Amino acid sequence: MNLPSWLACALDPARIMLAQGLTPDPWQRQLLLAPRRHILLNGSRQSGKSSVAAALAVHTAVFQPGSLTLLVSPSLRQSTELFRKVLAGCRSLGQLAGVKTLSQTRLELAHGSRVVSLPAREATVRSYSRVSLLVLDEAARVPDDLYRSLRPMLAVSGGRLFCLSTPFGQRGFFWRAWHDASADWQRVQATWRDCPRISPAFIEAERQSLGDSWVRQEFECSFEALAGLVYPDFAQRCAVDSVPPESAKVGGIDFGYRNPFAAVWGFVAGDGVLWIAGERYGAGQTILEHARALPARVTWYADPAGAQEIAALRQLGFTVRRGGNDLRAGIAAVRARLEAGKLKVLRAGCPRLLEEATRYRYPGHEGDQADAETPVDAHNHALAALRYLTVQLDGDFIRRYRRQTVQGS
Repeated sequence: MNLPSWLACALDPARIMLAQGLTPDPWQRQLLLAPRRHILLNGSRQSGKSSVAAALAVHTAVFQPGSLTLLVSPSLRQSTELFRKVLAGCRSLGQLAGVKTLSQTRLELAHGSRVVSLPAREATVRSYSRVSLLVLDEAARVPDDLYRSLRPMLAVSGGRLFCLSTPFGQRGFFWRAWHDASADWQRVQATWRDCPRISPAFIEAERQSLGDSWVRQEFECSFEALAGLVYPDFAQRCAVDSVPPESAKVGGIDFGYRNPFAAVWGFVAGDGVLWIAGERYGAGQTILEHARALPARVTWYADPAGAQEIAALRQLGFTVRRGGNDLRAGIAAVRARLEAGKLKVLRAGCPRLLEEATRYRYPGHEGDQADAETPVDAHNHALAALRYLTVQLDGDFIRRYRRQTVQGS
């Protein structure tokens, strides 16, 4: 690349795509010239999201000496794919890019700029600071906790945050940020109609094969509710912004170490409403660490499979009883409370419980387990804690449910 072309790329990042033989779509040019620090890209599948992210990363690395660009994706494979597009962009600039060191996940240029690709795990990202550009790929699938741990990396540097994703249901920070008009984001949307490489015939074939809801989410940028939810409209039925001023008296616990430990707690009011006001949620911590965060003078109903954990909590002075482990009966009990208006959950106190309810579903997609009556065993830790508690509180209901099941079999 000659010097005039090099200078043109400095003024117009879209020329980095042109140098690779790619013709930028109008929305891609708009995004690459956007001046805002915080950018949300809500884009169709195969619309060119990663190509525009790579161009922005190359422009930052090449034309901001000493800069640090982080490429964060839900998996190492995804972040590596994005990193390859960054390398292709640098190569298109020729010798003037000045590559100093290169590995499968790290690029350093002669003037000190670095580009690093990482999987979205807190342990891999917390050590970085003074980030010039943070690219969060498939942002709708990145957990809220990780997103919150990433943002402080931009505090000192005043760097830019670029979140790109196809929607993934009505959940998570990406969905909230897209709909929060008060937040300081520049929002760019690119449906399949904004991408000349996707034909109407292909979209119609997808619609016939996979349904309208799938096409609306994957290609038309609509945040669709996840199909087959175990608790549809969970938040709409039970989420509240305040609870009566009573102390916690009952709680449920789902044990885990690599899988998250989850506990929820609250009280039963005189009218029979179960109020859930708080939660504990996290992985990689001992039972003693969790115990320090749990409220005292609560009767806990816990996963009966966790005999050692139950014994440990009892030794620490907690009142812990074995919860009921009938999955389907427990789900029925939680549903009954939802339908009767007898379950209330504090939004500010229980974000993970509410988030799980937007993802816990019955099978119906490729790779799901075969038993269509048993939910997919994922996104259910806080919900399991609620189920253990509800099963014990509503023992009479459970016994009636079991009798009806036996009679109907």
